[in-house]
This record gives sequence, C-alpha cells and structure tokens, in this order.
Amino acid sequence: MPRLPLRSLTIATTTTASSSSPPHLAIVPYYRRLLLPQGGPRLSQPPVSVPRHAKGGSKMSTMAASHGHSEACCNIPPVVSKGYEARGSYVDLGGYRTYVTGPEDAEKAIVVVYDIFGYFEQTLQGADILAYGGAKQQCRVFMPDWFRGKPCPIEWYPPDTEEKKKNLGDFFASFPPPNIAALMPAYVGAIKEKNGSVKKLGIVGVSDPSSSSSSSSSSSSSSSAPFYCWGGKVVALTTKAANNPFSVAASVHPAMVDPADAEGISIPTVLLASKDEPEQAVAKFEASLQGPKLVETFSDQIHGWMAARADLSDKRVKDEYERGYKTLLTFFGQYL
Repeated sequence: MPRLPLRSLTIATTTTASSSSPPHLAIVPYYRRLLLPQGGPRLSQPPVSVPRHAKGGSKMSTMAASHGHSEACCNIPPVVSKGYEARGSYVDLGGYRTYVTGPEDAEKAIVVVYDIFGYFEQTLQGADILAYGGAKQQCRVFMPDWFRGKPCPIEWYPPDTEEKKKNLGDFFASFPPPNIAALMPAYVGAIKEKNGSVKKLGIVGVSDPSSSSSSSSSSSSSSSAPFYCWGGKVVALTTKAANNPFSVAASVHPAMVDPADAEGISIPTVLLASKDEPEQAVAKFEASLQGPKLVETFSDQIHGWMAARADLSDKRVKDEYERGYKTLLTFFGQYL
C-alpha cells in the first residue's frame, strides 16, 4: 500500500488515548495515505525510527492513539492555481463577519484562524478543502474576520524598510493574540447557538511569515509588539486555557515557534512547519505537547505555502499545499 513520502518517520507513544456562488467541483481520488502499521503500536512500545528514503522529503512524527493512526480518509477537489471561486458565503456570527463553508448539518466544525493577510483565495480554498475533503466526514468550517476588514496589506512583507517595520508593529499591537484567544469561547458559543448539529470542534491556525529580526522602531505600541506567529499563537493560547472549547488543533507554518506555547496543550495537535522554522525549536515544541501529536517539516516550503503566500502556479508548491491539507484532514479525521 502506498505511503506518504517522508524523509523520516518517528512513532512515539503516550498515555493519552486517543464570496461567490459555489461552482460544482469534481472529486478526484486521493493518492497518498498516512498510516501506521496495522492496528497501531502498543502504548508501551519505544519510539520506532524509519530510515530516510528520498532526498528532499520532509520529517514527521506522530503520537499514536490507542487504536493507532487511521489511514487518510480524504478525497479533495482539484486544487485551483488561480481565480478560485469560493464555495462558501459570508454571514454575521458572534459579531464578526465570517466565511462559512461546508454542510449545514455537519456534526463536526472547524474554526480557521487566518493569517495576518486575511481573506486570500488560497486561504479560502484551504477552508473549502477542510470542509468538503473528508471522504468519511465533512465539516462546517468558520473563518471569522478578527481584523474587521482591515488585514495587514501583503505589500508590507517583507518588512525591509523602517516604514514597513513600524506599520507591522502597529498592526500586531492592534490585534494581540491573547485578546483574540480570549474571544474564542464566546465565538464558539455563537457557532453552537446557530448550528445546532455541531457537537465537536477543531481549530486551525494559519500563521503569518513574520520575523523577529524585523523589530519596529516605534516607541510605544510598535516597539512592544513582537512579530507573532499570529494564527499559531492564537491556537496555542486558546487550547491551553482552562476554558478551551476545542477537541483537536493544528498550526500551519508557524513563524517563530515558541516551545513554551506547547506547554499545557493536552488535546491532539498537529504542527506543519516550513523550512524557515528552526529545527530545534520545532523539536522542543513537539516534546512539550502532552497529547497525541503529529509534527512535520515541509523542508522546501516557505512560510505561507498553505495560505496567502502560496504560489499555486508552481507545481511543487501546489503539490505540497495539497499534501498539507490532506495531512490535516487525516489527523482531524482521526481525532475530531
């Protein structure tokens, strides 16, 4: 049976069990599976290593549930390189304009925290994949506009001038992740109130490509605002809180991985890193997670390859964009 091409695979163990009218999109068979050995490893087993097979692959680890890692159950539409027409619509939910996609009667839901560039077609396409890509389960997906129509202009990146640095610093200071994380339980309450069929929720944070080296020269708000791994930071702060409303979490290309953010996270968590994340920080983050986990580095992809900065006209980027979302679908299919 074909397997996901990886440079290395480590299986660890844990005591924890377990804007427009939508076009009709054809469904195509998936071509990769992500599995563990039949039945999964016993919880008492030591880590198992599989040697590297191919140059240019990626690294992944996964922590197995009591029944092992299920096979990928994803059957996603063809990825559109340019001019994507979103399948969902915009509604007011919990006081926020929200992109909503997926079956109205779905019992599972996912909240997507977009990157700092807001509603880009690559990000909307990703939300649609998460909604409709599961062959065995489909989800209602919600992407709230936390920036209230004022996302970060993508022209500010890279922050290679003092003006850009100041603008970015001011932007982050206006939308600090702790403030957004504090709003999440009430927002989930609004989802459940308007969507009575939803029983369980997951969260996906799509992070910006910011860099700590791009510090601002502004004296007040800007100078005190770090350049956050924005979406990932929101996810971490939300899921480690005592009032966490989510059952599973994901962080995608998280700039400035902070291992301390993983401490206290006990729900199943997947982190897909780009080549720009420090390998040591990713490893420490993984080690600090307390629940089932999957951590993979896409070693030839940049920050943003699954969101606003994805150049889907590039075949390699397109393939890895697709594989990234299939990986999320697999993990969420198992734990959500």
